[in-house]
Amino acid sequence: MLVSPTEVTPREEDNFRFERLLYACGFLKVAGCDEVGRGPLAGPVVAACVILPQDCDHSIFLDSKKLTHSKRVVLNHTLQEIGAVVGIGQVSEKKIDDINILQASLLAMKLAVDSLSAGGDDPDYLLVDGKFPIPLATTQETLIKGESKSASVAAASIAAKVARDRLMVELHKKYPVYNFTQNKGYPTREHRHAILVHGPSPVHRYSFRGVKKDG
Repeated sequence: MLVSPTEVTPREEDNFRFERLLYACGFLKVAGCDEVGRGPLAGPVVAACVILPQDCDHSIFLDSKKLTHSKRVVLNHTLQEIGAVVGIGQVSEKKIDDINILQASLLAMKLAVDSLSAGGDDPDYLLVDGKFPIPLATTQETLIKGESKSASVAAASIAAKVARDRLMVELHKKYPVYNFTQNKGYPTREHRHAILVHGPSPVHRYSFRGVKKDG
């Protein structure tokens, strides 16, 4: 019987221990999945699914929330340099309003996995950040605070964050009054004030508190 990664005694200095165990058990492509953008008032939720090379320096991939923007960009580029396999999935603000942010987050992660599969890199085991599994038949394990436990999940958090930040910079060009370049859609005081003054844009999440259709 396969030992669940969560049953392994944690060793903080080894953030590839779950992956290493799974490869030793015979799995061939172990991927980490994470999403970003659950809290913003605007823009999509974006997820990533990452398969790290087994022989890379896994210790450099840390929780994206603990990294500066410039460090995340560098590490995202490193993923390309080392030949990591990266899939990105996103779910629009309109879909978020339709199905709620939890379901949209899980859908974004499913789409990220699907993008790997479409490219011929079907993961056979998923390490998923959080406590809810992705709606897929693929064998998977949920890890609360997974970015601090798994290098693959941390790498996914970095890839997803960089991808979403770029999308928000593009949205800023269309809707500059909200300053998405700075706040990335999160509910800063400045952003909330802009909504009060100008009303919400087409890329705001109308189901979220703080965003009203009637402005």
